[in-house]
Amino acid sequence: METRRIDNRFSRILVQYAFIVVQALPALVPVTGTKTRRNANMTRQDHQENSGEATISGVESDEKAARPDPLFNQSLEKGLEVLRAFSAVHRTLTLAELAGLTGMTKSSAQRTVHTLETLGYVAKHPQTRRFRLTPKVMEIGYNYLCADALIQVASPYLSQLANASGETANLTEPVGLEMVYVAQLMTSKYIPVLTPVGMRIPMYCTSSGRAYLSTLPDDEVMAMLEDSARVARTPATLTDVAAIFETVVACRKVGYACNNEELFLGDMGVGAAIVNSQGQAVGAVHVSPPASRWSMAEAQKKLAPMVIECAWAISRSIAH
Repeated sequence: METRRIDNRFSRILVQYAFIVVQALPALVPVTGTKTRRNANMTRQDHQENSGEATISGVESDEKAARPDPLFNQSLEKGLEVLRAFSAVHRTLTLAELAGLTGMTKSSAQRTVHTLETLGYVAKHPQTRRFRLTPKVMEIGYNYLCADALIQVASPYLSQLANASGETANLTEPVGLEMVYVAQLMTSKYIPVLTPVGMRIPMYCTSSGRAYLSTLPDDEVMAMLEDSARVARTPATLTDVAAIFETVVACRKVGYACNNEELFLGDMGVGAAIVNSQGQAVGAVHVSPPASRWSMAEAQKKLAPMVIECAWAISRSIAH
């Protein structure tokens, strides 16, 4: 089907970045067998020819496993840590504050910030001398939005869901133990909580997260729930692993998951998973009916079928 460009209105994003971890290159295998003194510059083949045998020791295997990844770029890591230090709580930061939040020395933080400032991703206020992010950081996240085929395929279905339900329709994708908003179709109706594109929400207490978890094996679900912080965001938040797991199991039976003011007071959620042709979940779609307009029973009766239909249509349309 014809894909559509995502409207720039929905391109507010702070995307978390991940690195490819490359295994360390194998070291030369130590040898035993001959008592003849050898030159330190001899090759492994020379050793084998002189000694007649070579063995790999368990000690060497342990040392290899403990060695840091030689291809991992720590300077790049520091740069991303500085960018991630800024948030709604830390809109502007001093050099000392950046060093403290990232765990860097002040000199290392200074070099990193200077590089980001030179590249245009960070700017310094002329009066306060505090650093802040610039709009240029948006280009990295926006490139992801443009390249993500799921967003383009889902866009018309999200629009249909928003029009039919009268509520904001959202598309999220998994990042670790969280779901990140990658697309959102808003309506003219009031919503109590702003959840812009790029915002991350925990899986354990959200409808989209539980819907995604429902597609995974039980042992994997339990492991992810155990690893989650499971903070009580509101008095209604489920934090017990067994209780949360029951909601995941229930989602498998009915095809959708719910969140009844567990993340934000006054905000509910009804979500369903999106799967590819192999049956693997790649994201979730959900609506966020406010408690001021809906009861959970009404949302389950009227909104859940729409959410399921939307998720099914997107799943059927994506090609992998």
